[in-house]
Amino acid sequence: MGEDPSSDRIPDTPLFDRKRSLRGYRINKMAMGLGTPANREAFRENESAYLDRFGLTPEEKEAVMSRNWREMVRLGGNLFFILKISAVDPVRITEIGAHQAGMEHADFLRDRLGKK
Repeated sequence: MGEDPSSDRIPDTPLFDRKRSLRGYRINKMAMGLGTPANREAFRENESAYLDRFGLTPEEKEAVMSRNWREMVRLGGNLFFILKISAVDPVRITEIGAHQAGMEHADFLRDRLGKK
C-alpha cells in the first residue's frame, strides 16, 4: 500500500499496456499470420508486399524489415507474436534478447545467461 506503481517499471523497457497493445494491432496481426504456411511463403517471397497486406505504417515496415526487435516492441509488438518472424528467418531467441538489451550476442550469453 502506498507504493509508487512506477517503481515496478524496468528502465528503457516499454510497458505492454492497453495503449501499446492497440498501437501494435497491425504488427501483431501480421506476425500472427505467419502461423500459416502460405503466409510464411508469401513473407519469404515478397516481404514488403506481405506487410502491405496488413496496412503497416512505414515506421512499422522499417522495424520489421530491418529486424529491429526493440523497435517492434516499442511500436506495440507483442514479443510472443513477433517471435513468429524469427521462425521464418530463423533467428535464435537469445539473439533477440541480446538485441533487446543492446548487447552483442556473446556478451549476452556470458553476462545474462552465464554461458561461456
